[in-house]
Amino acid sequence: MNMIILYVLLIVLFVLVIVLAALYFSAKNNPYYVVYDEETKTALKRRVLNLKEELEGELEQFDVEDWEKALEESIDEEVRNL
Repeated sequence: MNMIILYVLLIVLFVLVIVLAALYFSAKNNPYYVVYDEETKTALKRRVLNLKEELEGELEQFDVEDWEKALEESIDEEVRNL
């Protein structure tokens, strides 16, 4: 009787080890978050700020009336092609 309990316990522990190993490798291959060092963080922050400034500059130069006119022309051309 004691041997049966020991075998069942060993099987349960073996299955548990397999499940934990599968979870470990799954988490290792697909991390939920990424940890950056300080240098990389500051470089990313600078890049984001530069992109933000570029977009703000483009938005200031963007003319809605010209865009609407170009859109209407392209729609008219598409309708003529049909």
